[in-house]
Amino acid sequence: MASLDTQQGIIENSKVTIGPCTYGYEYLQVFGAEGVSLTIGSFCSIAMKTTIFLGSNHRTDWITTFPFGHQMADELGGREIKGHPASNGDVVIGHDVWIGYGSTIVSGVTIGSGAVIAANAHVVKDVAPYEIVGGNPAKHIRYRFDEEIRELLLELRWWDLPISIIKELSQTLSSEPSVDLLKSLVASFRA
Repeated sequence: MASLDTQQGIIENSKVTIGPCTYGYEYLQVFGAEGVSLTIGSFCSIAMKTTIFLGSNHRTDWITTFPFGHQMADELGGREIKGHPASNGDVVIGHDVWIGYGSTIVSGVTIGSGAVIAANAHVVKDVAPYEIVGGNPAKHIRYRFDEEIRELLLELRWWDLPISIIKELSQTLSSEPSVDLLKSLVASFRA
């Protein structure tokens, strides 16, 4: 449920931070890992059945991929074995990101602000700001806007404005961008 406040918590030993006005996080399935964090920016839209793996990677560089010490440790031994499950690092999701139904995001991935993750996408590498990706593995489909518009949107960082200003701009933010409009907004709020 969206909130005007930043949400913080711990899931399976992983620190989770969710920015203001992001919704759908209550549907997330997160597989945590010791010392790895998940950061989700403001104004993100997260569809149901989205899964984020901060850990849970099986070791493909060991003789076996079986997680001795993690599964059936009493029966099979191996409690002293460290390094399983493995992780490729933190997951960082920028601001104003739309994550489609059934998407999966693996550890070590950064998703730029304004990006769109298509339904059922499997994200295994970084996604640029305002990029649309889809598929398994997720691949570039297109950018939402041309480069000049993307740069101006990132300069504007509307999601960092005070809520009172965002409320006043809600109609403008819900329209197609133009270079002139964005330059005017940047001059008004970021000069």
